[in-house]
Amino acid sequence: MSAHMLGQLVLCTWVMFGLFGCATQPQLTALSARQAVIATELAFAKTMVDRDFNAFSSFIAEEAIFLQHIPLAGKANILEHWKALYQDPKAPFSWKPDEVQVLESGKLAISTGPVIDPAGKITHKFTSIWRLRPDGKWEIIFDQGNPICDSKK
Repeated sequence: MSAHMLGQLVLCTWVMFGLFGCATQPQLTALSARQAVIATELAFAKTMVDRDFNAFSSFIAEEAIFLQHIPLAGKANILEHWKALYQDPKAPFSWKPDEVQVLESGKLAISTGPVIDPAGKITHKFTSIWRLRPDGKWEIIFDQGNPICDSKK
């Protein structure tokens, strides 16, 4: 094989691996972003179990909106309302993600899952929207809990 042909073969191989690398990169990014959001949601939920209000506050974006019986707009309003939920030694509820999806861009995500009372009964389903900050930390920008419909009625 001539040096020219060997050079072309090496160049073609580099191009081929480069193209395959570009084709698979978004999937790897979306997968790792999804894993990061799952870990973030679990850490966020752990703040309730650990009764750690300061840790809870670190997950809330300044401009976040929590939709409850009344919308809570802004981190200060959210924290003012949620602080009471961290006062008792026993958590009034817990939550965990059962579905997490991340946009292909890797910058926005949605998580959903059950909200569980101390007796183990699922009472609500939460939906949270997460945004990736420039420093690589995920922050919650929207959150809503909806009561579970009782189909036995």
